[in-house]
Amino acid sequence: MRLFQTDHMNVYKYAPVLTIAGSDSGGGAGIQADIKTISSLGCYAASAITAVTVQNTLGVSGIHAIPVDIVCAQVKAVMDDIQPVAIKIGMVHSKELALALAATLQAYPQVPIVLDPVMISTSGHKLIEDETIAILKERLFPLAAIITPNLDEAAVLCGRKLESVRDMEEAADELLQHGSKAVLLKGGHLPGEKVYDVYCEANGMLLALEAPRIASNNVHGTGCTLSSAIASYLALGNTLLESVMQAKAYIAKAIEEGKDVVVGNGSGPVNHFFDPIKLQKYAVE
Repeated sequence: MRLFQTDHMNVYKYAPVLTIAGSDSGGGAGIQADIKTISSLGCYAASAITAVTVQNTLGVSGIHAIPVDIVCAQVKAVMDDIQPVAIKIGMVHSKELALALAATLQAYPQVPIVLDPVMISTSGHKLIEDETIAILKERLFPLAAIITPNLDEAAVLCGRKLESVRDMEEAADELLQHGSKAVLLKGGHLPGEKVYDVYCEANGMLLALEAPRIASNNVHGTGCTLSSAIASYLALGNTLLESVMQAKAYIAKAIEEGKDVVVGNGSGPVNHFFDPIKLQKYAVE
């Protein structure tokens, strides 16, 4: 961003990121994880809440949907005033919401969208209506710079089990056909000492990304955290691949730093604030 002079005063802005997602009363996933991640990476976090969930480290016991018009009004209020430079989308639980969000976000084509198709919680609870899946693929995927399904979500989206890295590569390429610029298919649910993610872009790039598995019971909200980190790094001016690689490094460290901490009686959160960055300011024109 370039400097703008007005009467000897510099005008500065933060790097705003909008997260559109559900609220997790347990604080480890959803909007709460997103805001923690965005803030810890030096960006300004704004939010539009799609649903209020009743959950803790043991699981989800209830979901209350926010009216669609209120969700979209939140999005417009933030976009038209604060003007985020990146958007993360998480829990979209109904076809009505998916359609309305697609219509609303079409007004902001210059802002990259990181879409995490949240369907199943870490504890195995289904968080999305069946009829919503087709709308996600048809209307929201084409608006996304990148989608970030995990293995279970990709299996739902593709309609088949994924049991190997080769399966993941084929699934990632299939998902790319729905219109997003890139796909990051997360393979943490595959067994083994190594974790493999598959990254592919519409330009033909295909990468299998390998990392050591970190033994931890505290992995609640890892998908939310990773996608929010990608959006944050995009907001800070990085390329898509750079953002993915930096976000993967961030989530790995967050898991490592939180693995020995007990929060609740189930799957606990990662340590979002292992090395927080102060809110970044940029001189603007």
